[in-house]
Amino acid sequence: MKSATKYRVILLDDNEAVRGVLSEILADRGYEVLAFSSPAICPLQMTPECRCAVNQRCTDIIVSDLDMPYMTGLGFIENQKKKNCKCQHLVLMSGNWTEQDLLRAHELGCKTFRKPFPFQEFCDYLDEVERNIDSRRELCDWFQEPGSLPENC
Repeated sequence: MKSATKYRVILLDDNEAVRGVLSEILADRGYEVLAFSSPAICPLQMTPECRCAVNQRCTDIIVSDLDMPYMTGLGFIENQKKKNCKCQHLVLMSGNWTEQDLLRAHELGCKTFRKPFPFQEFCDYLDEVERNIDSRRELCDWFQEPGSLPENC
């Protein structure tokens, strides 16, 4: 289902093949895809607090693998929540869920997927998200502008 509204997703997965397939699915739906092999290198991780104004979002959806080098997807989401990130659609995926990780993901409001998951299930989730994104929201690009990150990044 394609929409006239441009959506943005931040995709975090250390597996290049998974990142590639999901990027392609999202791009085919008209998404702007910002893909990273680790949450540790994502620009959102490199700031101490959310810089988005009240009606702004850096991204519409964050999709992250759970187990990655340097930082877990769960750790990334927890950090974003502490920074008051305004992204409301959070996805964590893993082939190695523990009951504790699943519980914490759900407490944080994340949609969870068990890998490998049927891509249709993921697309159905995207359909639901697209119906619920506020059309008045603005996507901000502060993290894509030169000089917008701290000098030590």
